[in-house]
Amino acid sequence: MTLRVVQWSTGNVGRNALIGIDAHPELELAGVWVSNPAKVGKDAGDLAGLNRSLGVAATGDADEILALRPDCVVYTAMADIRIMEAIDDLCRILRSGANVVSSSPVFLQFPDGVVPPEMSDPVREAAAEGGASIFVNGIDPGFANDVLPLALTSISERVDEIRCLEILDYATYDQPTVLFDIMGFGRPLDDTPMLLQPGVLTMAWGSVVRQLAAGLGVELDEIGEWHHRFPAPETFEVASGTIEKGTTAALRFEVRGMRGGKPIIVLEHVTRLRGDLAPAWPQPVGAGCYRIEVRGEPDYTLDLQLLGSDGDHNTAGLKATAMRLVNAIPAVVAAPPGLLTALDLPLTPARAPG
Repeated sequence: MTLRVVQWSTGNVGRNALIGIDAHPELELAGVWVSNPAKVGKDAGDLAGLNRSLGVAATGDADEILALRPDCVVYTAMADIRIMEAIDDLCRILRSGANVVSSSPVFLQFPDGVVPPEMSDPVREAAAEGGASIFVNGIDPGFANDVLPLALTSISERVDEIRCLEILDYATYDQPTVLFDIMGFGRPLDDTPMLLQPGVLTMAWGSVVRQLAAGLGVELDEIGEWHHRFPAPETFEVASGTIEKGTTAALRFEVRGMRGGKPIIVLEHVTRLRGDLAPAWPQPVGAGCYRIEVRGEPDYTLDLQLLGSDGDHNTAGLKATAMRLVNAIPAVVAAPPGLLTALDLPLTPARAPG
């Protein structure tokens, strides 16, 4: 059975999701919603950069989109700076009866114990009302620190600690709001950006720690945060803009699940805007990677290297996030109504064209 799918937004992830929907033999693109009035009326193929028509024109009218009665909506709109608005969007979509796969808000990956119930209960209630399911995921938070590490522990006798790392150079990531306003790159080292406000790291990645703990049957005592920044040795340019000398040019942080005074499940990010910065910090395999370290009996280290067809690891990361959602659509549509996590779904492999 072919599933009718709507793409909600056409930014960095959304464009890749459009390409993935078009390529998936079990999916049919039914509609595209855009926030930018300049994109209204444009063909989805043009918005995706496919250089061919997909026969679906974009609209900025949410009522028009939901009236299509799609089986699933791929929601990739920016939520980091509009969390409650994004939750309202998701609730509206779910109440209409459409299933949702979404890249945000990221805490919905596994919200229990991470955010207050009043932030997740409306989503659950809307899903129940509409008889629909929602799955929030991506590459990180997502596949690189839920399915992948849990699969690796299936060959462990004993697990003492899991550490999931993202080690990437963001120089080619063209998203100034994320880099400058949220992460604080290009800002003075004594400035505290949104991401490093107390509790924000836990809201963003505590879901990773809590879900791994649930998957392993581990009770945590608490979740802690740690971060360190590295200054630019001179002024230089990245895709998103200028990094002045002395401002933040590399960031390392951890979200630590603690038990008995020790970190036992750790989410770590090592983010640079140039490969030679902070040389003592963990280094990637290739230009960028996700790394899983399992300490116990035996010890394991697994590196997932990213590389897009254009030679850029950041392109690969955007593609991975989009395809984690697109490939999950059949399983999400088939699942019982509710807020789903990676623990609820089977494997969701890609489908080769017929």
